[in-house]
Amino acid sequence: MNHAHLIRSLSELLGAENVLTAADSMTAYLGDWRGRYRGAALCVVRPATTAAVAAVVRVCAEAGVAMVPQGGNTSLCGAATPGSDGRSVLISLSRMRRVRAIDTLNNTITVEAGCVLQTVQEAAAEAGRLFPLSLAAEGSCQLGGNLSTNAGGVQVLRYGNTRELTLGLEVVLPSGEVWDGLRALRKDNTGYDLKHLFIGAEGTLGIITAAVLKLFPKPRSTATAWLAIASPALAVRLLAELQAQFGATLTACELVSEQALDLVRKHLPGAHPSVSASPWHLLIELSGSSDEAALREALTSFLAAALDQRMLGDALLAQSIEQARCLWALRENIGEAQKIEGLSIKHDVSLPISRLPEFVERADRALLLAYPEIRIVTFGHIGDGNLHYNQSTSAAGENAAFLAAQPEVNRIVHDLVHELGGSISAEHGIGQLKRVELLRYKSPVEIEMMRAIKRTLDPQGLMNPGKVL
Repeated sequence: MNHAHLIRSLSELLGAENVLTAADSMTAYLGDWRGRYRGAALCVVRPATTAAVAAVVRVCAEAGVAMVPQGGNTSLCGAATPGSDGRSVLISLSRMRRVRAIDTLNNTITVEAGCVLQTVQEAAAEAGRLFPLSLAAEGSCQLGGNLSTNAGGVQVLRYGNTRELTLGLEVVLPSGEVWDGLRALRKDNTGYDLKHLFIGAEGTLGIITAAVLKLFPKPRSTATAWLAIASPALAVRLLAELQAQFGATLTACELVSEQALDLVRKHLPGAHPSVSASPWHLLIELSGSSDEAALREALTSFLAAALDQRMLGDALLAQSIEQARCLWALRENIGEAQKIEGLSIKHDVSLPISRLPEFVERADRALLLAYPEIRIVTFGHIGDGNLHYNQSTSAAGENAAFLAAQPEVNRIVHDLVHELGGSISAEHGIGQLKRVELLRYKSPVEIEMMRAIKRTLDPQGLMNPGKVL
């Protein structure tokens, strides 16, 4: 089947208005959010149902044409960007945005892959429930992408990654067959748990079209505080003491360096909360079913004791929902502020929590020795051991030249992460960005197991080629 015939066949399936071929109509789909990758495609197709996705996949498989699934296109590793050869079909799931069902007695919600994360959160809230997956891109990222990268976010400490929030999946396989695994069961011990093959696979094994997700009781109370601290070591100590006192009520614990906070102040001016200058900061949130006054009083007592013990330089306890949102905006806008500042070398790493202070101290020292003009921006989910550890130069105009040093910077950072028992990708995935790095840090046995799974499910190698493996 030649390409013109393929496009005609896809147009007959979906309608010509849902098969985009003009350069101006495709351009938004062909670049990544960070501006690091730019690809090309035969066309962009926008199916609205699982049956339509399956039909598109069958046509492409019969033609031997590669497919690139795409959700909200917020990937930070180029996972949803096609290659430069222009020989693939990009499959956008953005029209598949139905909430199929909510079961409040079973605490589950069934949604399609194109649902924007914020829409799922709002649907859950309207039903008096909580869907806890929360990240900076939640206004534009889609559930299919969250599932395909096993997204984390700020509440992993309490609720887990997307994997832990998923009970069942519906997937279009590379053959065009549909696997209906939309089971709303918390216990199902009937063989291999196949959904875990597709969660975190970045669209290389099939296209997730719908999912059954866990819901939770909506918290009756929250307490949010911004803490000024001297070091990551103190942050780890405070985390342990918070967990000892509050247990699962501790919902989030976010570490922010002063350099990261400076970028937000610089590029996103506004009515920022007046937080004290400090080498490091900690944003914490408690949530639970107790009375809000009691929760705030308990946190106030904890912070007073920590101040007495000189574990904190200062503490700001949010006095309203609006003030809490403003504190969270300081944290959540770091990524946007970095994008405005210019290109940077980004690392999304995880380590045993006990090794985080050693990592920051040793990695900072090694990078500053090798690159005296480097600026290191560190922030992340210290509660689950995930740091975003990013580098640029102090002069934004020199960042493009600095990017040429990425292999050497990666080696310093990733070798240390590996030495300390960590992972080079905590929540962003592998995509195009870390394919070569993966070979260095995964054992040959692991790589061959992954390739064997890929060969079995996608023998033609047509599903999102050039990503992960």
